[in-house]
Amino acid sequence: MNDFYAPASGMEKQPGWSWLDEYLWVSCDIISDLAEGRLGQRPLVTTVARLEPGERALAVGHATRLTWRALGDGSYMHRSVVAFGSPTFVLGSMAGSALGNSARRRAAANDAQPRWVVDGSGEITVTARKVYFGHPQCPLDLAWSGLDTIDLVAPEVFQTSFRNIRNGRQTTVQLHTPWASLLFILAAVAAFPAHPRLLGSGWLPPDFERRCTAFGRPCRPASHLLLNRGQ
Repeated sequence: MNDFYAPASGMEKQPGWSWLDEYLWVSCDIISDLAEGRLGQRPLVTTVARLEPGERALAVGHATRLTWRALGDGSYMHRSVVAFGSPTFVLGSMAGSALGNSARRRAAANDAQPRWVVDGSGEITVTARKVYFGHPQCPLDLAWSGLDTIDLVAPEVFQTSFRNIRNGRQTTVQLHTPWASLLFILAAVAAFPAHPRLLGSGWLPPDFERRCTAFGRPCRPASHLLLNRGQ
């Protein structure tokens, strides 16, 4: 059995070849098998995630989940001050209270603005049908067919939106993981076959295959196989 949690070939120790390159090389190997209909022949990958009958893990690894959301709803506690004493003391107390309320109002307004919020880190399990993110407070079980949008917004960032079945709200999340390109391709092939990044091979650095050859580790032509499968 092969554990793809941290693929290592020794290449990652060479100058100019990164861990991300290593993950991308393995991703191209998996994607090539997908295009050629040979995923069932890949080495078994172990996972603690629950799998459906006939489903098999293609990769596992570390990921950090972020959600696009606000930290608050804009509300805050308005505090009033009743002061007794000299006019100077009373005016000073009222001014201090006004400043405090103003600061709380600004903080509440700032918290009401959506931003990327880190929810936590965990392990993902990737299959041809979905990605599962294991976390005690914020797990994800994202079937490709249930996603509304997908994109690869950075080499290590897979972004998607979907309807949250728990509250019915539209939710946008990012998974920061070196398997991001693999997530994007599997989701695109399954549910977004006309995605411009898929058809334009924008998920793969344009010089990646050439670099692999230059390092003496030729990469399978995953993008070409995907675009020409079935022909």
